[in-house]
Amino acid sequence: MSVKIITDSASDITQERARELDVQVIPMTTVFGEDEYLDGVTLTNRQFFEKLIETDELPHTSQITPYQYERIFSKAADPASQVLYIAMSSKLSGSCGGAIAAAEAFGGRVTVVDSENVSIGQQLLVLYALRLRDRGLDAESIARKLTSRRGDVRVLALLDTLEYLKRGGRISPTVAFAGELLSIKPVVAVEHGEVVLMGKARGSKNGNNLLTRFVEQCGGIDFSMPYTLAYSGLEDSLLQKYIRDNSALYAGHTDDLPVCAIGSTIGTHVGPGAVAVAFFSGGSGK
Repeated sequence: MSVKIITDSASDITQERARELDVQVIPMTTVFGEDEYLDGVTLTNRQFFEKLIETDELPHTSQITPYQYERIFSKAADPASQVLYIAMSSKLSGSCGGAIAAAEAFGGRVTVVDSENVSIGQQLLVLYALRLRDRGLDAESIARKLTSRRGDVRVLALLDTLEYLKRGGRISPTVAFAGELLSIKPVVAVEHGEVVLMGKARGSKNGNNLLTRFVEQCGGIDFSMPYTLAYSGLEDSLLQKYIRDNSALYAGHTDDLPVCAIGSTIGTHVGPGAVAVAFFSGGSGK
């Protein structure tokens, strides 16, 4: 019996990449004012950041409803297939709960995994699930593996601006103003399904060093498992600088550094210019 893997666009897997991987990505809805867009379908990452930079009003992403899940699962869960849905963290969105509720109607043919992550962290679990599917594991076995390893996924991001944390009400305008004057670059992470502040540095160079120090404190990167880097905004120059400045992290381990663009789900809060890394913490892969 085949296993169909489904996730949502919070994973920052584009529709084009999804077709290459043989994964279905459900687009979430991004709302700017009264205008609604399907993430990655009617709104590209580039278009999203163009709109984000131009507007003073923060967009928001609406969660996928149980009814939408039921329709999607009913098409995927045919008699010859099992469905595995990998959701963004239940602490960041109600979509995971909606998926679990919808899955109950399918008599065990649909399995839902809470990634306890988002963006490229969620994406790593999808890539790991594909690896396990290729080994012939069924949906429940894959789900158990993902659940046992999701706590090893590390996502760290260096932000270029405090503006969008201010707009989202996560820091005060006074703190944001002082931070911009001092060129403060915060490093955030996803821990236990939630976004947390790890530390702050003054200037991009110190920010890059701080990001690398946190990678090392996590035990380093397990290069036998999926890993990736990402950037937010209209271009990736800050990410390329980070890669050059921290080549020692990757030298001798890999000649290939996968890179993707951060989309609307996280991009709304971090703004343009963010640099992110996602990896399984050091150890032997399974």
